[in-house]
Amino acid sequence: MRLKNILIVVNDIEKSRKYYHDLFGLEMIVDNDGNMILTEGLVLQEEKYWKDFLGKEIIGRNNSCELYFEENDIEAFVHKLETLYPETEYVNTLMTHSWGQRVIRFYDPDGNLIEVGTPV
Repeated sequence: MRLKNILIVVNDIEKSRKYYHDLFGLEMIVDNDGNMILTEGLVLQEEKYWKDFLGKEIIGRNNSCELYFEENDIEAFVHKLETLYPETEYVNTLMTHSWGQRVIRFYDPDGNLIEVGTPV
């Protein structure tokens, strides 16, 4: 068995598709009307469909998981993030862990937690 995809809930699937393309270069593979598969195994699911499927409220910014990306040129990434999405809400700005890894954590427009770090 293998893990195939990670699904995150979003309010506006086109806005989220653009966001993940702009920042991380992810491309759309399949668009299933409210469920979109991107490269690297990320799936975007529109909140209204997910809420109907679960029969429960969706809790954004729940801080129970994060998407993790690695980037060699983290300063260039931070510049791109600040330029393209200045309204970004940060958990922490660029910092260096005691083991030397540089990381930044922030929320996507729907409250999904993202961490971008240099390779370890």
